[in-house]
Amino acid sequence: MINSEDRPAIVIGSGPNGLSAAITLAQAGLPVTVYERNEVIGGACRSSELIRPGFLHDIGSAVHPLAIVSPFFRKLPLKDYGLKWIVPKAALAHPFDDGTAVVLHSSVAETALMLDGSDRKAYRRLMDALVNQWEELVDEVMQFPRFSIRHPFVMLNFGRRALCSTTGLARSLFNGSRARAVLAGLGVHSVMSLEKRASIAAGLFLGAAAHATGWPLPEGGSQRIVDAMADYLTKLGGNIITGTEIQSLDQLSPHRLLMLDVTPQQFLGMAEQRLPYRYKHKLRNYKYGPGVFKIDWILDGLVPWKADECLDAGAVHLGGYLDEIVASERDVSQGQHPGKPFVILVQPSLFDKTRIKDTGHIIWGYCHVPNSSSFDMTERIESQIERFAPGFKDRIIARHTMNTSVLQKDNPNCIDGDITGGAQSLRRMFLPEVSYETPISNVFLCSATTPPGPGVHGICGARAAQFALRKQKLV
Repeated sequence: MINSEDRPAIVIGSGPNGLSAAITLAQAGLPVTVYERNEVIGGACRSSELIRPGFLHDIGSAVHPLAIVSPFFRKLPLKDYGLKWIVPKAALAHPFDDGTAVVLHSSVAETALMLDGSDRKAYRRLMDALVNQWEELVDEVMQFPRFSIRHPFVMLNFGRRALCSTTGLARSLFNGSRARAVLAGLGVHSVMSLEKRASIAAGLFLGAAAHATGWPLPEGGSQRIVDAMADYLTKLGGNIITGTEIQSLDQLSPHRLLMLDVTPQQFLGMAEQRLPYRYKHKLRNYKYGPGVFKIDWILDGLVPWKADECLDAGAVHLGGYLDEIVASERDVSQGQHPGKPFVILVQPSLFDKTRIKDTGHIIWGYCHVPNSSSFDMTERIESQIERFAPGFKDRIIARHTMNTSVLQKDNPNCIDGDITGGAQSLRRMFLPEVSYETPISNVFLCSATTPPGPGVHGICGARAAQFALRKQKLV
């Protein structure tokens, strides 16, 4: 038995949501202990010398547009604990076969100039409406701590676009192929078929973020985010125990509160005997989304992009034009492996030299694949990069690949390679399948399966902890 007699609040999992829950409980005056199965904290928000000493790669997330605007993170003194943000000159580049690219700069107008004809005005109209009311939009989309509508007209303007399918909005707003492609690339971040309603919601928000605040990288890797959170938690009196896997709630002695940064499948395994039939049935039928195939590379130089503008951007979208991007994501949704996958690529060492040794260079990229896929996408991903950066393959010194099973082994929250905590849909945006509360009176869920959903922002954990405190009449 793990002794928790003097630690009435326990958190399982040390990802951003688990740590956010722990910090919220500690701020309320409760002694808190966090248990982490791995030797290193962070979940999918970790960094490691995956391939060779001196080259620091991000295991999961690499760019963090949601973290820098998170209302919860902004309330924490993470800067005092070593977290420093690097904001590249451009958030995103989307190159084309003709050697040109559209680059999302902070200036909406400058970005619009790279589009064709009437699409320039249409893009400005779309993004200016979001960027000019950015603070209000963030307040609504990433609500913390309340859950209510304070800016109805802002949400009405966002919602009338966000509830569209990516293909529908792209074709109705734009006439040219370049603007449609950029919007399609943003839509891929929804991890939905681009022909489904609301598949553009995440992309619109991320596109507006590219102009309003950028897509930042933490200096020294994503590990710095959770390390800063852990240091702050320790200052509050919290305790973190690594290398300890909690497979059953029976491992824990009595506790006042238990917060679980886990998905439904894991919770079912940990507490099946304590759960009523209908709730167990809901957990068993919880649907997970597509997986990813991820590669980290060490190169002997920069990526040789045909479009030099790509060297200004932290992230690059590789997939060509609208129809090709739609086909790639449709294949995945139908259980197939795209021949020309849409690749999301990040090039951190362009902007952060602390990540590399001597003259080498690191990049990181992934594509979507069917859930639980074991197919090796290395050649297809590298060919897609080579398409827009001839000579790329010749610059590879070493690589590290992660298929869906490796991702889950590294981080059990990535069920069969799903990095978003569950299949995304229009319904899930309004009616989350999993709430913070469970049938066990003092046990609460706080992972990305709970509102407001995936991303490194900590709000799922913080909100869940506040709900738990109120439910237990501790505040």
